[in-house]
Amino acid sequence: MIFVGFIYIMRRVIIFIAVVLSAATARGAELAKEDEILRELMWDKLSQAAPSARPSVGLALSGGGARGFAHAGVLEALDYAGFPIDKVAGTSMGAVIGALYSSGMSVREILKFAGEASALNVSRDFGGVKFLNLLITDRLITPTYINKFIESNLGGLSIEELKKPFACVAMDFRTGERIVFREGPLAVAVRASVNLPGIFAPLEYRHRYLVDGGIVDFIPVESARALGSDWVLASVTAGSSGELPGNVLLSLLRVIDTQGAMLAKNGERGADFVIRPEVGAIRMTDFEECAAAGEAGLVEASRRVDRAREAYLLFSAYRLLEAL
Repeated sequence: MIFVGFIYIMRRVIIFIAVVLSAATARGAELAKEDEILRELMWDKLSQAAPSARPSVGLALSGGGARGFAHAGVLEALDYAGFPIDKVAGTSMGAVIGALYSSGMSVREILKFAGEASALNVSRDFGGVKFLNLLITDRLITPTYINKFIESNLGGLSIEELKKPFACVAMDFRTGERIVFREGPLAVAVRASVNLPGIFAPLEYRHRYLVDGGIVDFIPVESARALGSDWVLASVTAGSSGELPGNVLLSLLRVIDTQGAMLAKNGERGADFVIRPEVGAIRMTDFEECAAAGEAGLVEASRRVDRAREAYLLFSAYRLLEAL
């Protein structure tokens, strides 16, 4: 009898616990739904607020050669989510994408440039004929196709005329000094920022000899903050290919790429949020893979955008409370 009574009591306890847990689960689900609704209301208020009424958002776009077209996919995901972007800074290929975006070009139009980069045969600037010329004449290459790409899309514009504040980074080849463009001819600034040292001839501008900014500032977080950004999201397209280079040119590019990856680790620490598209296997010179890089950027940014929104909401909470 005692055993039967014990079984009866245990059954009653189990039923009681099940009821309590069911109620708690239902209440937890209800609270989670309420929390989600509250977050959406707060996000709508924040994203639609005038820039002066919320913390300004800066976008820092890294270098990475052809991998940098992943930034276009990142922009597409942010644009779809209604994520506000007030200021843009870019290095190397990030400068190209950032300049196009800051000029007012739509994300859809920017994505078309992935195909245009292939059509213009930008990869030919790294081709065998030019490499042979580099060895025989002992003279640096002129990036004909890259320059054509930049001039055809950005020529005639000045940085001051852009619809969003913009900065891009280059390096003075003689001094190693980091040079940040925040004014002046846009095409000159972008050409300087993508000008790979040791391969392309330095761009002479205002008594300086300028080369790729990725050597000194792979992720231009500081430049984004210097524009006045309160909160900075970084899109990082560092390389991770384990393939051994097959010639001197590719070896030099690998050294530049490795330097960029090392700088990226430090640069990421200065950002408030980081998105890293899975493009490490794409080489710097694989401009035929621009569309694939853009797709990778879209996939990764879409996966991370909710966390980015939450991070920005938390950062903005104090200012939102002040405005209530």
